[in-house]
Amino acid sequence: MLKKIPLSQVRLGMFIQSLEGSWLSHPFWKTKFLLTDPADLEALQKSGIPAVLIDISKGDDVKADAPAAPPAPVPPPPPAAPKRVTLAQELEQAAAVVHRSAEAVNSMFGEVRMGRAVDAQQCLPVVDEIVGSVNRNPAALISLARLKTKDNYTYMHSVAVCALMVALARQLGLDDQATREAGLAGLLHDVGKMLVPIEVLNKPGALSDAEFNLVRLHPERGWEALRDSGSAPPAVLEVCLRHHEKMDGSGYPGGQQGEEISLLARMGAVCDVYDAITSTRPYKAAWDPAGSIQRMAQWKGHFDPLVFQAFVKSVGIYPVGTLVRLQSQRLAVVVEQNSTNLVTPIVRVFHSARTRKAVQVELLDLSKADAGDKILGRESPGDWGFTRLDELWQRPARQ
Repeated sequence: MLKKIPLSQVRLGMFIQSLEGSWLSHPFWKTKFLLTDPADLEALQKSGIPAVLIDISKGDDVKADAPAAPPAPVPPPPPAAPKRVTLAQELEQAAAVVHRSAEAVNSMFGEVRMGRAVDAQQCLPVVDEIVGSVNRNPAALISLARLKTKDNYTYMHSVAVCALMVALARQLGLDDQATREAGLAGLLHDVGKMLVPIEVLNKPGALSDAEFNLVRLHPERGWEALRDSGSAPPAVLEVCLRHHEKMDGSGYPGGQQGEEISLLARMGAVCDVYDAITSTRPYKAAWDPAGSIQRMAQWKGHFDPLVFQAFVKSVGIYPVGTLVRLQSQRLAVVVEQNSTNLVTPIVRVFHSARTRKAVQVELLDLSKADAGDKILGRESPGDWGFTRLDELWQRPARQ
């Protein structure tokens, strides 16, 4: 039986079913748990949450002499679809979502490493916050999630793939439920890596054949963990098991090909690879976003062509953070996509290719008729010695 109680009545031994308010406003990555740790009770009391929902069939009830909780308010109508905003407007909110999501995935993966069951349903608040940010502006969260370190790659990768899956699902026209499922699949696709020895996962050099075979087992190990929990939808299980399959049948673990691979798993294959190659790993430096798109386009037989085309539309031919050369022989970094024309993004000009010197920083919308410039092609930041491009695309729009 569920009962809503004010925060003041919460005590150890209660089973917390849900917390009132946004997921971002409380300190827990999950909401269904037995409250046994005094530190968790203290964190809950300091959170400012007005009330919680407890399940008295799984934990303690309130004391008999405790005052009754006020009647539950009439639930508000479902929120309207988020209004689309600019990247600059969404960056702060997206940064908060990335931070909390990374903490949540890190906690969840830690529990998996300790042999605890995976509860996919506990991940839905994380997915919902990511969906909201992507709906407002997909480039903000996707670009921030790309900024990983070698130390936080494993769990940040899951956050990034979740966001990429949501953006791709929207591009493919999937409905809200399927989009949410795609995001959940992205968040959980690599859960099996938590059952691979950490020294193998983080090895800076080449893996031995035995180590490589251990890593190749992660789709099956993750699928087994999610299956045994009984909490993951079949589509999520498929992505976990099949995100390394390839259209030509050369992937693993089953050598499936073509439409034998589910749509969500074909989506997962694209999103997983893109985030992996645009991220710094223990054994390789990140590739730039536009260069990664170009390389992936050349891998015949790897990806579903229609899914890949939709993916390119969702992130852009020149994703945010790409260094480009303009017809004016100036260099610029892409800071915003143009949804109607992938080759005319908004860029921030900052350098002359002719003089090899900095120029006055200028925000330029290449889709405008009076822009007077266009992209000739992408450039490698490494060739120019640019190591701080991320600071340019994260600047406020007016700068």
